[in-house]
Amino acid sequence: KLCEGILNILEKDTKTSFQVACLETLRILSRDKKVLVPVTTKRNMQILMRLAKLDTVEDPLARVSEFPVIVEALKCLCNIIFNSAVAQKLSLELNLAAMLCNLLEKCKDQQFVDDIKCFDLRLLFLLSLLHTDIRSQLRQELQGVQVLTQALESSLSVTWMEEYKAAEDHDRPPLSLQETDCAIEALKALFNVTLDSWNVHSETESHQFRYMAAILRHCLLTTGPTEDKTEELHSNAVNLLSNVPVSCLDVLISPSSQEETDIKYNGMNMGAIQILLDFMEKRIDKGSSYREGLTPVLSLLTECCRTHRNIRKFIKAQVLPPLRDVSNRPEVGTTVRNKLVRLMTHVDLGVKQIAAEFLFVLCKERVDSLLKYTGYGNAAGLLAARGLLAGGRGDHWYSDDEDTDTEEYKSAKPNINLITGHLEEPMPNPMDEMTEEQKEYEAMKLVNMFDKLSRDELIKPMGVRPDGTMAPLEEAVSQYHTNKQDSSDSD
Repeated sequence: KLCEGILNILEKDTKTSFQVACLETLRILSRDKKVLVPVTTKRNMQILMRLAKLDTVEDPLARVSEFPVIVEALKCLCNIIFNSAVAQKLSLELNLAAMLCNLLEKCKDQQFVDDIKCFDLRLLFLLSLLHTDIRSQLRQELQGVQVLTQALESSLSVTWMEEYKAAEDHDRPPLSLQETDCAIEALKALFNVTLDSWNVHSETESHQFRYMAAILRHCLLTTGPTEDKTEELHSNAVNLLSNVPVSCLDVLISPSSQEETDIKYNGMNMGAIQILLDFMEKRIDKGSSYREGLTPVLSLLTECCRTHRNIRKFIKAQVLPPLRDVSNRPEVGTTVRNKLVRLMTHVDLGVKQIAAEFLFVLCKERVDSLLKYTGYGNAAGLLAARGLLAGGRGDHWYSDDEDTDTEEYKSAKPNINLITGHLEEPMPNPMDEMTEEQKEYEAMKLVNMFDKLSRDELIKPMGVRPDGTMAPLEEAVSQYHTNKQDSSDSD
């Protein structure tokens, strides 16, 4: 009854202060799904849309006094659409997405509209998240990628030096809280709209994604009002970069001019890549929510390294520098390499796979190089999955420049334990003082234990085929015998 009464008042022309009070009350009520039935009708949704200035196509946002009403109406619509499947269907029928895009256009060059813009973008994010039809409508009919990219550019106040290079002002103050929130909402909405965008089919799309990637590079180099807000901003930028086709990610690095003081490598400005590396390490150090927080940035860096040689070489120089001290196991220590190797045996399969894949790509998918940095024990899972237990390299092609081993590593190499990947003190052989009968007894005892475990199906003995894939032990052994016979020179 209260909701109905409020909406009846809002339908009439009343004072702005009355409208704001009514909308604030409705916003609180709309958090409860049980009271939403009277609100989610076509008539009542249209009342809220009118108050949010969504039904006027041509009229500009004229009176600043009306802005609080628009903001509160948008907040109500956010709550209602989030909590009601009926409202989500009605929003498609009422063409709400097109009206929100139109309101964004009105906000483009107007002052004091940050709150309106922020909740407009949040509503677009919710619609594109909860209704796949609206997502495709935004992408195909409403030029949503272009509209949202412009909103992001405006929130970050980007100024351009070249086509895909934004100006970097190191003395610029951090973004305000409102600007940061607007940018975050735009990033989230763009993420939904650009899902499944790995394939670029035209020059227009390629330009659009390169333009977006250039803005995202600027976003990574920008800070928010607090450390937490900066991390949230960068996290959403990383998520969106994961949707950008890999061929368009070359704009993350650019030729470095003499005036720039950022990190350089091979004549290229690597400031954005360094921020991605720092972000990755922070997420590893956080020690929780690896699947949601860490895998997107690891996946992004892996694809960048696989496709762009300069990025791979820069990252490898920091993550896998030439080995000097091999006295500790690869997983022991505080370096980025140590942290990533620890993740290679993580209980979460997705985290384990992407960490191993990242290191494998840094090693140019060469098994011998990966084993040098990680040890066979840590790398076994990846090698088994890729059918590379017998050695070799992956399917992708990389440049021919070879790693150069340090003198320290070369001198220690003969004594490194290949399984653990570190230098071990020679251990006394426990069989030295045993008689032949004792050795035979211990061997048979071990065979019987394996046999019992195998018969009870607690373990399944496996072997490595000549092609490097795993197979039951009997099959692997028979294949080796066959290959040996085939390769024999005797008649």
